[in-house]
Amino acid sequence: MSVLDDLQSRAAAHPAHIVLSEGFDPRIVSAAVQAVAAGLGRITLVGDTHTVTRELTAIGAAPSRALQIADPAISPHTDHVARTYFELRQHKGVTHEVAEKQARDPLVFAAMLVRLGHADGTVGGAVATTSDTVRAALQVIGKAADAPLVSSFFLMALPKGHPSGRGAMIFSDCGLVIDPSATELSAIAAQSAASCRALMAETPKVALLSFSTKGSARHDAVTKVTDALEHLRANHPDIAADGELQFDAAFVPSVGSSKAKGSDVAGHANVMVFPNLDAGNIGYKIAQRIGGCMAIGPVLQGLAKPANDLSRGCTADDVVHMIAVTALQAAALKERT
Repeated sequence: MSVLDDLQSRAAAHPAHIVLSEGFDPRIVSAAVQAVAAGLGRITLVGDTHTVTRELTAIGAAPSRALQIADPAISPHTDHVARTYFELRQHKGVTHEVAEKQARDPLVFAAMLVRLGHADGTVGGAVATTSDTVRAALQVIGKAADAPLVSSFFLMALPKGHPSGRGAMIFSDCGLVIDPSATELSAIAAQSAASCRALMAETPKVALLSFSTKGSARHDAVTKVTDALEHLRANHPDIAADGELQFDAAFVPSVGSSKAKGSDVAGHANVMVFPNLDAGNIGYKIAQRIGGCMAIGPVLQGLAKPANDLSRGCTADDVVHMIAVTALQAAALKERT
């Protein structure tokens, strides 16, 4: 079974109610139908009823108990969404009139259905920008009470038959936090370890990456990584982690044993934590475009409830994968609470 097949199989064992904020987009509609057929749970498509129904009809589908349409213009939830949005944002100068308008925004409406407990998670961003998608999630769903920050990661599915024998890895943060401090880097590592358990069903081995391995270079940027490791070990002694490690020392067993003797993580890491967004964004795109990895994300972590972003160039299959990811995040949240 491939990594992505395994992802969907485990998500189907924990079906969830996922709201898709861009129900007017043909890729989203196709993905919703596929997700329901795969048993991933119940899907709500947000959008104008006529438009969404037309898109469903075009692919031979129709609304059902498992595949519903929520039109903010006529939904019985819209008034409650507006009231709650006003309560959340009035300290920022939001008026009742603005709240009523925002309640009809698909991103806000979808996120609010999650906040109010009508759904387990939301996915958007096939049409909306990342900034708009993430803003709605942060303003409406908000950061988890125990999370120091909200960060992101990509689930990197390696090509079948990769020489390393690996199936997947977590790369973080490659999409959100630009230049984390040592303590923030530690928090990103801890969040990513939890995401590894939830999505890959593997024991996380966390590598804090650098251009240096175990003192081979000295620089403030290296010190930030070693400080992050110290903070991570002090606050999460249960997580297997090491750093500072160059990528080859983290990934290749022979290099890891040579450069970082005695490390249980070096050469075997499945969670790669980059020191800043420059490194992370460049790294995941090299792995994707040259290495042939499939990059699923950016997946958000640290929110009170699951909400995730899509690439505007995504395919229907990409959306199905993100629905599965979001369902597994929802299942992990339910286990914790």
